[in-house]
Parts: sequence; structure tokens; C-alpha cells
Amino acid sequence: MSTYDHESAVTVIGLGPMGRALAGAFLDAGLRVTVWNRTPGRDRELVERGVTSAASAAEAVAASALTVVCVVNYDAADAVLRQDAVTDALKGRTVVNLTADTPARSRDAAGWADAHGIRYLDGAIMTPTPTIGGPEGVFIYSGPAELYAEHWQVLDALGGTHTHLGEDIGRAAAYDIALLDIFWTAMSGYAHALAVARAENITARELLPFAQGIGAILPPLFEEFAGDADDGSYSGELNPITSGASSMAHIIETSESHGIDAGVMRAAEGQARRVIGLGHGTDGVTRVTEVLGRHLR
Repeated sequence: MSTYDHESAVTVIGLGPMGRALAGAFLDAGLRVTVWNRTPGRDRELVERGVTSAASAAEAVAASALTVVCVVNYDAADAVLRQDAVTDALKGRTVVNLTADTPARSRDAAGWADAHGIRYLDGAIMTPTPTIGGPEGVFIYSGPAELYAEHWQVLDALGGTHTHLGEDIGRAAAYDIALLDIFWTAMSGYAHALAVARAENITARELLPFAQGIGAILPPLFEEFAGDADDGSYSGELNPITSGASSMAHIIETSESHGIDAGVMRAAEGQARRVIGLGHGTDGVTRVTEVLGRHLR
């Protein structure tokens, strides 16, 4: 366990499941923790463990040099931080905002903070609530490097790995959006696959080991496709996009024969067909990256 002086006290704003986990991890690491939440009562267990519950958000942020914010979105964060009393109390202090939102909202928040003399880092939590405080947690940050270095020891109390991605304040949110795009697209695809399987009298448990096999194929493909995208090579030697488009068409036909909405796959097939129509049928599926980015003419 690390040892901290009172300057390493931390305030947590937002006590949903993730916020409570953050506050608990800070407390377990030996920090002096103050919390505040818009809805009363969520701090009861934390208070019993030794956390200080502030009567107001302004009182909470005034209690520590560092405030960590974790609420549902930046509308909720702004509703708390941009109150006059809270803004005044934050002057000269540091906010690390771990609230998920868009890169544009991160940059807007940083501009507001700078205009009011508030030191600001943006960040994101890339792993589920149960990982907080353990080695599996993944945290990413962006903003002034010296500010991250100043507060890294306290943030490290949350466990897991911590990565500073650069000075561009919106960079952590951009990573978050891109990675969540992978996750939710995959989860949507899995739910659709289960619907198709069920329509063909295959249970989810029967499909499971084969679905896991598909999942295991993806990491090496991600590595290969990252090189294709950065280099602009888009090799389709082993699996040209014409083959992929044919496979997508089969999924659409089977889905719709059972009355299952195939809109997402129709969109994917449409992107593949556009690539083919532009004369890139022998390329791999990542050529779609340029179509989506409107770089391909």
C-alpha cells in the first residue's frame, strides 16, 4: 500500500456504481476521500468505511487538491462543475474528468476550465466496474503532461494500467469512442447472430463455443488490419472484399427469410459494394475505412 500525505487527498464527484468503486479504491489505498453525489444516500456504505460526505459539491471540491469526476455524461458534469460556487472553489485545483462523452465535449470542458483558472485532465475508464482497484483496470488520460505527472501517484491508487496519450485534451475521449465502437458493434452483431441461430433452432449455448472461436480469430486480424490501414495497403490476398460481400448477402437473405431485421448487415454490405464499385474488389475489408472517411474517390 502506498503512503500519502494530506495533499494527496482526493474528491470524487458522482456515486453511480463506477464512482463508488473509484472512491472505494482510493480509500483502500490510504487516501483521504471526500465524496458528493446529486442524489443523496449513495454514499452510506462509503461513509461507514471512513469516506467524508460533503454537504455540497462546492464543499466537496474545496476539500482536496484533486477532484475526480465520474458521472453519466458531460451535461451532468457541467451541471455540477459550472455552478458559480463550485467553479470558484475549483480555481487553482485540478479536475480529472473520467466521464464518458465526445472529444468535442472534452475540448469544450478544457476551454472552460482554462478560462476559470482550473487545471484540467480528461480521461476514460476502459474496463468494467469490478476491475477498479485491481490489476485488470485500464485508464487513459490526455492533457498537460506535467499535470498528469503531478497526480499520477494518486490516480495509480485505482490499480491497473494508466496511460497518458498526449497533450491533445480530446485524445482520451477519441480513443474511448473508437474502442467502444468496436465493443458495441461486436455486441450488436452477437445479439443478431443469436437471433438468427434461434430462428434456425440453434440455442445460444450450442453456438457459444463456435462463437468464442470466432472471437479468438479477431486479435491477430486487428493487428494485420492496423498495418493495412496505416500503410494504405489493404491487402485482400487471403480474403478479398468480394468474398466478404457475398458472405454478407447470405446473412441478409437468411435473416430476412425469418423476418429478422438485417439493417446493420445491409449497411455493411453497402459499404463493401461501394468499395467494389470503385474498382477495389481485390482489396481487403479495411479498404472500407477510406470509404467511411470519404478519402476514396
